[in-house]
Amino acid sequence: MLPSHEPGVTAQEPKQFAYDDAPLKAFHARVAVAAVGGVFSDGFGLGSIGIALARAESDLQLTPVWMGLLGGASLFGLFFGALLTGPVADQRGRRPVFAWNMLLLSLFSALPLLVSASWQLLVLRLVIGFLLGTDYVVSKAMLTEFTPRSVRGRIMSLLSVAWAAGYACAFIVGVLLADAGPGSWRWMLVAAAVPSLLVLPLRLGLPESPLWLAQHGRSADAARIVRERIGTDVQPPPAVAPAPRVQGRWAELLSPAWRRRTLVGCIFFVCQVIPYFAMGTFVSRVLAALQVRNEHLGGVFYNVSLVAGAVGGIFIVDHITRRQFLVGGFALTAAAMLVLTLADSPPPAVTIALFALFAGVLSASTNLVYVYLPELFTTDLRASGIGMAIAASRIGSAISTFLMPLVVADFGVHAALGACVAVLGFGGLACYLWAPETRHVRLIANMPGSRTS
Repeated sequence: MLPSHEPGVTAQEPKQFAYDDAPLKAFHARVAVAAVGGVFSDGFGLGSIGIALARAESDLQLTPVWMGLLGGASLFGLFFGALLTGPVADQRGRRPVFAWNMLLLSLFSALPLLVSASWQLLVLRLVIGFLLGTDYVVSKAMLTEFTPRSVRGRIMSLLSVAWAAGYACAFIVGVLLADAGPGSWRWMLVAAAVPSLLVLPLRLGLPESPLWLAQHGRSADAARIVRERIGTDVQPPPAVAPAPRVQGRWAELLSPAWRRRTLVGCIFFVCQVIPYFAMGTFVSRVLAALQVRNEHLGGVFYNVSLVAGAVGGIFIVDHITRRQFLVGGFALTAAAMLVLTLADSPPPAVTIALFALFAGVLSASTNLVYVYLPELFTTDLRASGIGMAIAASRIGSAISTFLMPLVVADFGVHAALGACVAVLGFGGLACYLWAPETRHVRLIANMPGSRTS
């Protein structure tokens, strides 16, 4: 054996990976579980109110107005939570919010045990909605910035499945507790504290995003975290000096440099949630109007298709471009709705099949909310951009759920379906014209117009 100091013989250097190209490690799985668990809690927190209100109606003497206010309070709070958290997370870091919002969410979720009046529950739901909005922002940003580029699409898509699963589990828990006696609605709402508490320990032990640290003059901290948590074979993200900031982050998102990406993020999210919530909330009523006798069975197919679509999207997202997924999803869902709009009394089986196709494709495309949206923005604007798009989407979901039954009653179901076709068509056209491709984005240098963006 030749001695290591002999000329021409050198020790083999270990392979070094760029931060974006790091091999998947156990630490990445921990971050994913912490983020996915939080999003499951978000879905559970939103889903718990529907069935609980039906049981609380007599206890709290709720009028229809109060039922509407309490039902929409979380969405209203979520709007402000998402909008206000983005700039804070971009300026102060992701970890402070990511680590502690689950603790606050679990504490406020336990307070329905003390509620004795409708106004108290309203305030509580507003606060819970605000906390859910904070997690909508930081979970996407945190997981995006830790996840290797090669698996980012699939891992981020898990958030979509987690939200749907949390929402469904809340309904199941509500059904199981429905006969728990007087005040069962309190325990339905308190149950939302359980997943929040379970995920809290995982979050408390996680560090700050190395990408955020590197961009805020803390390269040594970023390098230490990469070395200790991901491995010595991974290079830390290079320091990137942020551009001088002469305006707020909201103003910058609407500046010429970022306006198109901000509008794309808002438009595609809004145009997805309007038909998603409109049809999902009133699917039984719409199917009945289309003369499907067993509309409840149709509703089951619809909701099963939503979950199946979210799971199926995981296997699609990294095998086609983001633009193909985005534009194709809008095209297929619009086509399914268009057939239902124009068809003259199709057989019930055909109606249900078209609704299932619509639900499955739309739910699969919704994975892009968790994948594409964070990729649109650079590290210093990511949370703010996500927050603005989420806030816009809450306006869309509130308007759609409010108008859907009115349109069906005043103009007929085909007018409502036609409106959904128009929304989906507009979303698809806007994305075809303006949406940038981000499948191979390197988050370190994500700037408009660059190859790596």
